Amino acid sequence: MAVVSKGFTLLELLVTISIIGILLGIGSVSFTTAQKKGRDARRQGDMKAIQKSLEEYYALTNVYPTVVSSGGSIDYLGTTTMNVVPNDPKNSGSYIYTYTTDAGVTKTAYCLCAYLDNPGSGNASTVGASGVCSWNGTKNYFCVSNQQ
Repeated sequence: MAVVSKGFTLLELLVTISIIGILLGIGSVSFTTAQKKGRDARRQGDMKAIQKSLEEYYALTNVYPTVVSSGGSIDYLGTTTMNVVPNDPKNSGSYIYTYTTDAGVTKTAYCLCAYLDNPGSGNASTVGASGVCSWNGTKNYFCVSNQQ
């Protein structure tokens, strides 16, 4: 009479645990990448929304605002073009929205940029100086500029 063993061998358990570990590792990397892409998409959406508000402000005043800061509003003489300027999704360190206007009194140009989580996936290399965006190089930033 043959003896039938019920249960798993140590080798079968180790193989199963190894496969589960590999799948968890792949899943966590994919999740992190998805989070970064999501934050970058939100940044780009925020930039476009702020750009529209700045263009509306320019249509009312013929100048761009001197300062645009997260949590503030964009308004002119009681007419609000944006109630609350959004914060960066990460909101820490170099992950902030940067706004610069041209030097002088005219304020007819601006550059609004956000640093991206996925280096190389943006449209600009550096934050623009004097309201001018720099569109070449490594493309670690997503920037918008004046449309007027």
